Amino acid sequence: MTIFESMTDFNPKLLLPTLPEDPGVYRYFDESDTIIYIGKAKNLKNRISSYFTNQKNQDTKTRRLVQQIRRVEFTIVHSEFDALLLENTLIKQFQPKYNILLRDDKTYPFLCLTKEHFPKLISTRRIDHQAGTYFGPFANPKSMNALLELLHQLYPLRTCSLALKPANIEQGKFKVCLEYHIGNCKGPCEGLQSEAIYLEYIDSIQHILKGHYQKPKNYFHEKMQNAAGRLAFEEAQEYKEKWQLLENYQAKSTVVNPAIHDVDVFSIVSDEQVAYINFMKVINGTITQSQTWETKKKLNEDESDLLTMLIWEKREQFQSEAKEIITNIPMALEFKGVKNTIPAMSDKKKLLDMSLKNVLYFKKEKADRKAAEESGGDRKMRVLLTLKNDLHLTQLPKHIECFDNSNLQGTNPVSAMVCFLNGLPAKKEYRLFTPKTVEGPNDFATMFEVVTRRYKRLLEEESELPNLIIVDGGKGQLSSACDALKAIGLYGKIPIIGIAKRLEEIYFPEDTLPLYIDKKSESLKLIQRLRDEAHRFGITAHRNKRSKNFIVSQLEEMEGIGKLTAQKLLKQFGTTRNMLDAPITELEKVIGKAKTPALISQLKIWLDEKN
Repeated sequence: MTIFESMTDFNPKLLLPTLPEDPGVYRYFDESDTIIYIGKAKNLKNRISSYFTNQKNQDTKTRRLVQQIRRVEFTIVHSEFDALLLENTLIKQFQPKYNILLRDDKTYPFLCLTKEHFPKLISTRRIDHQAGTYFGPFANPKSMNALLELLHQLYPLRTCSLALKPANIEQGKFKVCLEYHIGNCKGPCEGLQSEAIYLEYIDSIQHILKGHYQKPKNYFHEKMQNAAGRLAFEEAQEYKEKWQLLENYQAKSTVVNPAIHDVDVFSIVSDEQVAYINFMKVINGTITQSQTWETKKKLNEDESDLLTMLIWEKREQFQSEAKEIITNIPMALEFKGVKNTIPAMSDKKKLLDMSLKNVLYFKKEKADRKAAEESGGDRKMRVLLTLKNDLHLTQLPKHIECFDNSNLQGTNPVSAMVCFLNGLPAKKEYRLFTPKTVEGPNDFATMFEVVTRRYKRLLEEESELPNLIIVDGGKGQLSSACDALKAIGLYGKIPIIGIAKRLEEIYFPEDTLPLYIDKKSESLKLIQRLRDEAHRFGITAHRNKRSKNFIVSQLEEMEGIGKLTAQKLLKQFGTTRNMLDAPITELEKVIGKAKTPALISQLKIWLDEKN
């Protein structure tokens, strides 16, 4: 049922008595007959009347809205829940200027399973629900790309754009490409793979994208055992490697409590102009998605109504089927078959605390950034100030040191420490460490050793200590670094954090709840820059070390040149090219006249092979 009021003689006093007391959605039009506001109501008569009979208690924006109303239109529905759905649809369609616009997060990427024969899995920022099924949005593109890479490693999906209709395949229109020959695709274009088997892959991929890992893990495990039972050990090894890939990926997720199955966690904090919301999706005790965003208020929206509307929007985007929603304030209405919980204790309360912690940090970071932009000033100092506020530091982090470990299958391990002064790299202060007490690829023990050595030496030299220490890694690496600081009496005297790679979680000592800083934050970008620089410096040193060890071993193979002589040559000349370009007399000083011609001849052979 819909009622219209004339634009020329609009009179609220005549309209209000005719309004029904049913749930529904109302639309306000201005003098140009444009929709300027859409709202829902449990009781249409009471809700619409409140705009025209209680104007003294309204804020300026609401009074301005009422002054522009020239026509009212409403639709009666069966329930308040149906009103929410209709309101959501109409706001997206008409985008009234006084409504909070429900964005589709088009600035964030999604993963899309295309709707076609032999579907493809692609990343995109454009949403077209006719084209496929979308998963996301992903606030962190790095985590999305890591997931996309994992899925392509697990399942041989096609990446071509061929129209693989059955008729086209039967007519032999296509030929397999390089992807088939290198094992990344099973050749459905030539009918070498059935669509039924391919769709089994797609079904498993959908489970993983929704955060349900157990079914795909069971699939690979059963295939592995089946192959082993047939004595097909190479095939069994392939399935084992895929199972381990999935197991390792799942292990990197933030685990809260396996007893908490599927829940959505929402928290909201707002002021007069902006609402800040955090959403965390928890599946089988693991946080699979986390996103914090802000929404500018148009009117003095009720916080509970606003949260309810945004919860519906996010659950739709993330295709959530969770039967429980944890919030910090009550929802305005109940969703069918879904329980709303405001926990006061237990692990669910910890989840809510984590959500609130992130939304409050997000709000504070936004305020600090705005204040810094308004005040102007030096950008580097502004970033350091933001970092100080985000991490609750007592001092401005002008001196930051970051540690990273590098090794390849346990060989040639190297640990790197980079130093930033006033927000910029201080390369003269970079340090490399070769572990002395650790054998094999033990990341935790290595972190303990190098942190101990670094700060024990600074204490002995009475050198300046950093204002902040960053460890590349999660809780394990951070715990080892903290143990090192405790061993030398510096724990609690220098702030220290860990940054985990997958979701860029920030971990604090003795705090099980990670911090998710806004992905666009300047402070997070500085932390990431330190982490990436430490990784680059360590990897470069690791490669150089492997190269030098290789040269030494090659030189040792020459008759009359032992390990010590080879190391002297490498120390003196640095590279085989420098040895060859050096005057013969310089080589003779190191290895003698008799061995020099043979060395030069061998060096030429190596360099020719290299070129």
